[in-house]
Amino acid sequence: MGSEHDAEDAREVRATEAADGDDTPSPELRGRPRKRRRHPVVAFLRETVVVLVSALVLSVVIKTFLAQAFYIPSESMEHTLEVGDRLVVNKLTPGPFDLEHGDIVVFLDPGGWLSSVPPDDPNAVEQVLTWIGVLPEHADEHVIKRVIGLPGDQVVCCTDQGQITVNGEAITEPYVADGAAPSDVEFDVVVPEGHLYVLGDNRPHSKDSRYNGGSVGGGFVPVRNVVGTAFVITWPLDRITWLTDPDETFADVPDPS
Repeated sequence: MGSEHDAEDAREVRATEAADGDDTPSPELRGRPRKRRRHPVVAFLRETVVVLVSALVLSVVIKTFLAQAFYIPSESMEHTLEVGDRLVVNKLTPGPFDLEHGDIVVFLDPGGWLSSVPPDDPNAVEQVLTWIGVLPEHADEHVIKRVIGLPGDQVVCCTDQGQITVNGEAITEPYVADGAAPSDVEFDVVVPEGHLYVLGDNRPHSKDSRYNGGSVGGGFVPVRNVVGTAFVITWPLDRITWLTDPDETFADVPDPS
């Protein structure tokens, strides 16, 4: 009888210990190393680094394949774009999407379009922030103009009414700076395959296809030089706006013959 009482007392003791939250590891867990709890500060720093690296990678991917910011340094596109405007270009055009008449394009200088005066070199921090896409790219190696002629188009200036024609169709250009003529010089060109004919909106103050006949490419811009099409002004705040194509301007332009 004594042994039965002793066994029952032992079971009660074990049950009481379990109810009191005894944290003695079970036999199958004994011998396993316990996980160390990470210090809260270490955990925070680790998560911060992961977030920053992820953001950096995402920014570089966006800048490389999808969109890129630019800073406008000249008056050649006034008053569509003003000096100091920051804008974003869509890098999927050309590419998955085709260029169209009226697109505002940013392109690498084909050679001789820009002033030979070297721009001020940005400091190391500015270079890094520009590379990752935080700061806009200064257009010291890039040019921004509007597409008037696509490959194969015949672009002529001007009619008796002073209008430019594309494939024989006169176009009305509402984006040209107030008081400016479509062109002060005459021209009659056929755009070569794989190239563009581009003009600035501020025609009297734009060194565009009209004035680069002696440069590399004869004033035409290779499509391969196009970085993308501008689609939104992001700064200053009072200038934020979408940049839409003037569809009506080129609606009646026929395909090149």
